Amino acid sequence: MKKYFKIALLVLIGGLFIWTFVFLYNKSKPKSKVFETVKPVIAGLEKSTVATGKVEPRDEILIKPQISGIVDEVYKEAGQMVKKGEVIAKVKVIPELGQLNSAESRVRLAEINYKQATVDFERIKKLYEGNLISREEFEKGEVSFKQSNEEYENAKDALDIVKEGITQKTASYSNTLIRSTIDGLILDVPVKAGNSVIMSNTFNDGTTIATVANMSDLIFKGKIDETEVGRLHEGMPVKITIGALQDYNFEAILEYISPKGVEENGANQFEIKAAITVPDSVMIRSGYSANAEIVLARSGQVLTVPESTLEFSNDSAFIWVMTDSIPQQKFEKRHVEAGMSDGIKIEIKKGLTAEERVRGMEKKDKK
Repeated sequence: MKKYFKIALLVLIGGLFIWTFVFLYNKSKPKSKVFETVKPVIAGLEKSTVATGKVEPRDEILIKPQISGIVDEVYKEAGQMVKKGEVIAKVKVIPELGQLNSAESRVRLAEINYKQATVDFERIKKLYEGNLISREEFEKGEVSFKQSNEEYENAKDALDIVKEGITQKTASYSNTLIRSTIDGLILDVPVKAGNSVIMSNTFNDGTTIATVANMSDLIFKGKIDETEVGRLHEGMPVKITIGALQDYNFEAILEYISPKGVEENGANQFEIKAAITVPDSVMIRSGYSANAEIVLARSGQVLTVPESTLEFSNDSAFIWVMTDSIPQQKFEKRHVEAGMSDGIKIEIKKGLTAEERVRGMEKKDKK
C-alpha cells in the first residue's frame, strides 16, 4: 500500500513539475504584437502658424489742452461717440501772477493814452471844422486816435486771455474749450473736474484730456517667431479669432512685418500688423486679446498619412507597410519621400500607394 502511495506521489510531483515548466515556457515566449493599420487618404493640406496679440484701433488720438489750468467741466465720458470739433471738456485758466500784473499795467497805460488821444482828436476836429488846420493834419490826428484805441482794445483782450483764456472776439475759437480733433469713440477720459492740466511744450507731453479713436479702422497687432517670419509677406490673408467673441472669425490682410526683432524669453520675435474687416453688427473693444492664423503653404489633393506613422533617420523618412495579415501581421520597412506637413498629416510623394496599409499604434490588450 505504501508502495502505491509513493508511486502516486511521485507521479503527482512529476506532473506538477512538467506543468510548471510548460507554464513558465509559455510565459517566457514573446507575445506577438498587434498593430492598428492606417490607409492613406487623399486630402488637401495647409501649413499655418498662429500669432498671439490684441486688437487695437489703427490710430488713438490723445486730446491735450493748449493752455494750462484747472478742468472746470467734463462734458463727455468713455464709451461715447464724438464728432470732430465737439467739446469734450472746459479748462479754467489760473493766471500766473507776473503775467497778470504785466497785463493789467498794460491796460492802465493804454487807457491813459487812449483818453489823452480822445481829447487831442476832439481838439483837432474842432480846429479842422473851423478851417484853422489842413486836412492832412486832421487825418494824422485821426490815425493817432485810432491807433491808441486799437492798443487799448488789444491790451484789454490780452488781459482777458491771461485771466480767462478767452476774449469776446474769439469766443468761438477759445482754447479753454477742449475739442475732439476726429470723429470717433472716446476710449478714456483720465481727468475729472478740478484736476490740474498743463499744455504740451518742449519739456513735457502735456496732460491728456481724452483718448479718441476711430473704431471702424482696426488692426491686429501681434508677434511671430523668427523661424516663421521668413515665410510671411505683406498681403497674405489672415484669420483672426478673438477670445471674447468666440462665435466669430474675422478676415484680415497682413500689412506690416517689422524689419527688426525683439528678444523675448530667449527667442527673437517680430511684430506684425493686419488690417481687420469688421461687420457693422459686431462691436469690438480696443485691447481684446486675439489670435491670428496665417496660412504659410497650401497643397492640392495629395496622398497623406498620419505623421505619427513615419520614422525619421537623419534626412530620410521610413514607413512600415503591411505585407500580410494572416496568420499574423507582417510589415516591411520602406523608404518614402515625404512632403508638406500640417502637424497632423503629412504628404507622401513617393514610396506608397493609396491601396496599401501602414502600421499605426500598437493595440493594447483590454483587461
